[in-house]
Amino acid sequence: MKAQLAQTWAGFWDQRTDREKALLTWGGGAFAVVIAWSVLWAPAQEGRSRLRESLPSLQRQLVQMTAESNEARQLSAAAQGVAPTGPALKDALTASLGDHGLAATQVQIIGNAVQVQMKNASFPAWTTWVDDARKQFKVQVAEAHITALKEDGQVDLTASLQPSTAK
Repeated sequence: MKAQLAQTWAGFWDQRTDREKALLTWGGGAFAVVIAWSVLWAPAQEGRSRLRESLPSLQRQLVQMTAESNEARQLSAAAQGVAPTGPALKDALTASLGDHGLAATQVQIIGNAVQVQMKNASFPAWTTWVDDARKQFKVQVAEAHITALKEDGQVDLTASLQPSTAK
């Protein structure tokens, strides 16, 4: 195939005069320059100018995102250090119980702890709630009295939750 193509090209080229050969050579060179310009150079130059124009706005966005990230880290650290106590803890735990679909018979403050009493409560739902309250409000179970009922998974319970001393 290569030999046949080379032979065809040689036959074509040999039939041309010197002037035609010069015109074809210069025309082919000019055509190659135009193709190289339109395929390689022009798109790269346009992309470079577009990037040059968008770079300042991207830098401003980066500065803004960095500042917001630093602020979020500071707020997160500050929020981790503040745990509700007293009436604020009682209100927070009462609202959290409602959010988890649990109905407390009684929620009261006893010393620095909040005592929660429930009748006929779902034990799995209660343990999930305690884990969420532990993470969200930084409390720990100081004391718990749990009585199993005849119905599987149902319990009567009294639990005292107090602000956690562990960091």
